[in-house]
Amino acid sequence: MEVSFVGAVAESAYQRVRSVLRPAILNHSVRVWLVADHLGQQEGLGEREREALAVACLFHDAGTADAYDGPQRFEVEGADAASEFLAPYDWPASLVQKVWEAIALHTSPGIAERMGPLTRLVRLGVLTDFGAADPLGVNYERLSASLGRFPRMDIEVVLGDAVVEQALRCPGKAPKSSWPGGLLAARLAEAGYTGVNPAF
Repeated sequence: MEVSFVGAVAESAYQRVRSVLRPAILNHSVRVWLVADHLGQQEGLGEREREALAVACLFHDAGTADAYDGPQRFEVEGADAASEFLAPYDWPASLVQKVWEAIALHTSPGIAERMGPLTRLVRLGVLTDFGAADPLGVNYERLSASLGRFPRMDIEVVLGDAVVEQALRCPGKAPKSSWPGGLLAARLAEAGYTGVNPAF
């Protein structure tokens, strides 16, 4: 284990997602956690909320895994997977709901940022890892060594392809107004295209 996820439940969450996620997506999920936790600590997030944030970050792309490839958008499947994972633990229902929201809404710009600290921090962690945000308070010098232990492994290609592969099998997973829908439309428009999806 190269990183701590605050508590035993989050450590178990890491073991779970490590067993089902593609390596590039697992590394991305850990990097999102490192950034989100860095910001959360600066905001005074408590230990229980930090652990909940870890679970949300680790499961935020779990819906791309074969184990969680159900009929809903990958974000919803990942949120449901996290809720199911947390069911045996004695966590308040309100906290489990916050984890669910953080995962389900992480691709929803303008909404995730206003839904409370967990949802906002997961969204910021994702955007930061993809270079789409540079939030105040991120000490990249302090984080760089930790982030560097989890290589990117072409995450933009791997994640985009994983979402599209599911949508091609089940178009209902990619509604037109959603991020998966945009990825699917771009792939269908340029079927022979390889590399990072233009809609990523």
